[in-house]
This record gives sequence, structure tokens and C-alpha cells, in this order.
Amino acid sequence: MNIHEYQAKQLLAKYGVAVPKGKVAYTAPEAEAVAKELGGPVWVVKAQIHAGGRGKGGGVKVVKSVEDVRDTANAMLGMQLVTHQTGPQGKEVKRVYIEEGCDIQRELYISYLIDRATSRITIMASTEGGMDIEEVAAKTPEKILTITIDPATGMLPFHARRVAFGLGLEGKQVGAAVKLMLGMYAAFNALDASMMEINPLVVTGEGAVMALDAKMNFDDNALFRQKDVAELRDEDEEDPAELEAARHDLNYIKLDGNIGCMVNGAGLAMATMDIIKLFGGDPANFLDVGGGATKERVTTAFKLILSDANVEGILVNIFGGIMRCDVIAEGVVAAAREVSLNVPLVVRLEGTNVELGKKILADSGLPIVSADDLGDAAEKIVKAVKEAA
Repeated sequence: MNIHEYQAKQLLAKYGVAVPKGKVAYTAPEAEAVAKELGGPVWVVKAQIHAGGRGKGGGVKVVKSVEDVRDTANAMLGMQLVTHQTGPQGKEVKRVYIEEGCDIQRELYISYLIDRATSRITIMASTEGGMDIEEVAAKTPEKILTITIDPATGMLPFHARRVAFGLGLEGKQVGAAVKLMLGMYAAFNALDASMMEINPLVVTGEGAVMALDAKMNFDDNALFRQKDVAELRDEDEEDPAELEAARHDLNYIKLDGNIGCMVNGAGLAMATMDIIKLFGGDPANFLDVGGGATKERVTTAFKLILSDANVEGILVNIFGGIMRCDVIAEGVVAAAREVSLNVPLVVRLEGTNVELGKKILADSGLPIVSADDLGDAAEKIVKAVKEAA
């Protein structure tokens, strides 16, 4: 789960992380009132969407009067902000964050994340703040400092000092940075975060070290014990189909292709998408219906796939272990009839009750193409979509 910048800063501030003063606003008059409350002479107006690169897209503006705060907020609110992370369709700005100005002397980068290779929290830091970390990693990887934290000890002051010295901090800046980094670690653990990024982390003219931006992601599986974090969820920022899938315990992620996929098991779903690509097609989604899906859940999954206007064909790939092939077949038939299926459909079934499942599909009277194996299924759906184009 993602949250907005202002929400991340509110959470981090509770753990002693230094952040500039600011407040969120939903209208231009509210933004003007916040600016007056903060005092000048410089303010920053920031569009709040779940995407990076807002500054490059025109979503971050530095202004020098209360009137400019109001006018800038008015221009941002309702705009469709396009960044490298939103895609060409962009995201509508429904709130802005008004923040006090900051005397920036240096811009740095720091993030905390779960490293799957070590199963530990890893700190990444760089002197190249304000840039995309992927670009830094590709062009100047030597400028990235990485430290892995042993969970037996947790993050200790010497870890933070090592990062601070690696960033070229000196004097009282080191102490300020140590406090900030230990606070970030405490927040990361206590809130079940999966990623925490400060870009840029700034050093001010007075030597203060603070988070000028903040991004936080959380482990969805831990939200049951993080009620306060769960309440920060902004469903307007999430894909409606993915939200609907979550309500039915389906793992669904929309992609840019035109071949819908319905599979049981995450690994099999990844393999299915790979083999579609191998045969020259493009998957439209990742969809794992799980090992114990019901007929109703399968029907919902089928509808989700077809709700994507880009879908020109569907591949159902089921290996029946816990999941029975006849249940999948019943769900596919029910959904196809309910939505008046008008795109090619290829189904590959294998495992428990496979013969019964194939019989249900064959007796349905629907134009469903059966496949013998995964390669055969991928080849058939890619061919069918190309012929229908």
C-alpha cells in the first residue's frame, strides 16, 4: 500500500525525523489559508499523487507570495499530472501540500527497503539527491552506498555515522543525520514498511538535515495490525479493477498488453506471461485466482479481465491441485455467458478433475478453444488475437 508525501511526513515526524512544516489543502482558499498560517517569504506547492517525478511534470512549484500560493494551487487542483511513473494518462490532482520554503545547500538520497537476497533491511544512500536512483545506479553506481542491517542488532548509531560520512556530512550535520536515520529505521520497523525513500534529503544553510520529500510503501499482509496506516489509504489513487480484485481476494495487476491471463498460482502466472511474450504476444494482466477459488470467485476474475478495454483475447491456464478443474470450467462458462464473450478464449486445464472440466467446456456450446499444454495454449491465443485484429 502506498500513501501520499504529506502522510509519510506526518508519520516520520512522530519518530523524530526532521521535516519542513506544511499542511495539505483540497481547495485554493484552503491553500491560501495554510500559506498565511505558515508564514513566508517562500512556499512550495506540491501536487499529491502516488507517483514520483512530480517536479518534472509541473507538480512542484516554488512561489513567493500568498496570492501565488492560491493561484498555483488552483491551477494544480484538477489537473491531470503526467510523470514517468503515471504513464501517458497521468493522474488527477485532488489535493496539494503547502510547505514552508527551505534554504537548500545540498541534496542527498536515502532509502530503506527489504532486500530479498539477504532477507534484511538495507539502506541505500547517495550524494546524488534529486535524481532518479535508477539513473544513478546505471551511470555512476560507485556513488551509491549500501549497508545491510543485521536484525539481531538492529540499526545502531555507527551504521548511521557510516552513512553520514559516506555522504560527506561533517560537524553537527552528522549528529542531525544520525538522529534522522535512526528515526527512519524505527518507523520502518514499527509501521511494517516495505520501502521508505527520502529524495531529496537536504542539508540546509544552517546545517540542518531534513526530509524534503518522502515516499513510503507498506506490507499489505501486515495492515491488519496497522489500523492507523490502513486508514491513510487513498483508493482514488488505485486502479479500480485492482481494488475490486482485492475485495474478492484475487491477486490482479493490470499491464499494457492485450491478452488477458487467468491462472492459479503466482509462479505459474509469471510463467504464463513469459510464454505469451515468447510467442509474440503481450499479457494484459497478472491474475492469480489462488489455490482454493470458488465458482463465484472465478466468475469475478473473468469479469475483471474483460473490464479492460485493451483485452483482445483470454488465456486460462489452470493446474488443478487444490483447485479443481471442473470448478474453473464452471466459472469460465458462467462468466462467458454473463458478459457475452466476444474475444477468443483458450483454456488449458491439467490436474484434478481435468476430464470433467474439459467436458464442461466442450458441452457449453461456447467458442472455447482447448489446449494440450502451456506452449500449445500460448501459441493458440496469440494466433487467435492476431487473426481477429
